[in-house]
Amino acid sequence: MANGLLSGLGIKRKVFVSYHHGGDKAYYDAFINAFSNAYDVIHDNSVERAIDSSNTDYVIRRIRENFITGSSSTIVLCGAQTPYRKFVDWEIKATLDKQHGLIGVNLPSNPLSANSKYIVPDRLHDNIESGFAIWTNWASFTQSIQSVQGFIEQANSKPAFLINNNRALRQRNG
Repeated sequence: MANGLLSGLGIKRKVFVSYHHGGDKAYYDAFINAFSNAYDVIHDNSVERAIDSSNTDYVIRRIRENFITGSSSTIVLCGAQTPYRKFVDWEIKATLDKQHGLIGVNLPSNPLSANSKYIVPDRLHDNIESGFAIWTNWASFTQSIQSVQGFIEQANSKPAFLINNNRALRQRNG
C-alpha cells in the first residue's frame, strides 16, 4: 500500500500496486520514486516468481495472504498488455475478495482501441461499471501526494455491495 495520510491523521496507508512487469515497470518505479515517502507500497516482487504453483486456488490464497492482506487498496497500472495478464486478474480478484479499494490508472502506454476506448482488465472493467472501482489517468493520479491520497480515500469509501467479482478467472496470458 502506498504511504499516505488518512484524513489528516498521519496514518500511512499501505497499497498494493498491480501491473504488467514486462511492460509497465517504468511507471511502477516512477510511482515508487515519487510517493514512497508518503505511502507504504507493498514491495515489488512479481507474484509469478514468488508463488510457484499451478494450483489456481492456492495461488489466489497466497496472493490474498501475502500481498493484499494489510493493504487498504490496490492500484492497477493499466498499460497495453495489462488486460491480458492472468496474475493481474488474480490480484484484482483477491482485492475484491478482501473488499479493499480498487483504482485503475490508465497509463500513456495504453492505446485507444478501434472503437476509441481503452482496454482494461475485464474484472476491473466490471467494477468500474458497477461504481466500485475508481478509473483515472496517470497524469491526474500522480499530480501530487494529495491527488493520490484523494483517489485512495475515494476508493476506500466505496460500499462493498457494488463489488462485481463473479467473472471466471483468466487462466492464461494473452
